[in-house]
Amino acid sequence: MSYSNAYAPSAPELPESFVQQQHDGESRYTYAYPSYQPTQQFSSYSGMFSPETHPEIVRSFESADRNRSGFLEESELRQALSLSGYEGISNRTIRLLLFIYKIPVDSLLRLGPKEYVELWNCLAQWRAIFNRYDRDRSGKMNSTQLRDAFYNLGCVLPTSVHQLIVSQFDDGTGKTVDLCFDSFLECGMIVKGLTEKFRENDPGYTGYATLSYDVFMLMVIPFIATYD
Repeated sequence: MSYSNAYAPSAPELPESFVQQQHDGESRYTYAYPSYQPTQQFSSYSGMFSPETHPEIVRSFESADRNRSGFLEESELRQALSLSGYEGISNRTIRLLLFIYKIPVDSLLRLGPKEYVELWNCLAQWRAIFNRYDRDRSGKMNSTQLRDAFYNLGCVLPTSVHQLIVSQFDDGTGKTVDLCFDSFLECGMIVKGLTEKFRENDPGYTGYATLSYDVFMLMVIPFIATYD
């Protein structure tokens, strides 16, 4: 999948249990909607989307685009994702997603149909990864499960870095830190995105890279600029 924004990390590979459902274009959405059958769309927004786009994507975009601008801004994106089953995503994560998926030349934080489809497909794959490692189906992921998920994503983090990430979600009560999907998505996007950016400067996969100050700042700032 090609991304409209250079900062968006590539989508994680689907778990093996889902791979068999992706052999042809018509079954590309079955891991998210098992009963999906491609049908002709009659929405006024259909012309903005490719024919194989799942109708739920079109429907959620159309329902959330209240001013009929053809774009989704922050509150509209939150509603569109909620309609697609992604409830409870924090304002911070919404802004992060807008920042890294928006049209590069657009100065506004908003997504058009193409960017929304890219984001939606990527979120479905992040959800599949989360569900794979949420083995007890608690809707939470503990520190060990998070480490295993990162390893699956190709991010072998030092213990110190892993502990730092987990500490960011510590509420100070002394309880074991568990991450919900929103928290997993946020830290997963950042870790995977930064890892991929680093590897662009470490083609030999040595774990070392020489970066100029401006390259370093351009690599990091997009992933932290939307924080509260």
